Amino acid sequence: MKLMTQYLKGVSTLSLSTENCVGCGECLTVCPRDVLTVSDGKAVIASLDSCIECGACVLNCPANAIQVNAGVGCASAVIASWFTGREPVCDCSGGECC
Repeated sequence: MKLMTQYLKGVSTLSLSTENCVGCGECLTVCPRDVLTVSDGKAVIASLDSCIECGACVLNCPANAIQVNAGVGCASAVIASWFTGREPVCDCSGGECC
């Protein structure tokens, strides 16, 4: 079972076109946060606020049904912290969203 920690509410850039979705389930397979599920043969965003905007779903969607601004969220902040040695910062407290 994957962790379901939610980060900042309502800021994820993830969007899904159910019209384009072919229901293959690849997005579910690669998502590290269980953000998506399948209902009635189509992907559905089940937990938008759990999305870390890593982009795995977009890269693996054969129907181009998913969009996300990868590299702007918590995943990007954590990865950047590995290289800089600083604490990850992913919030809007400075007036500018990550």
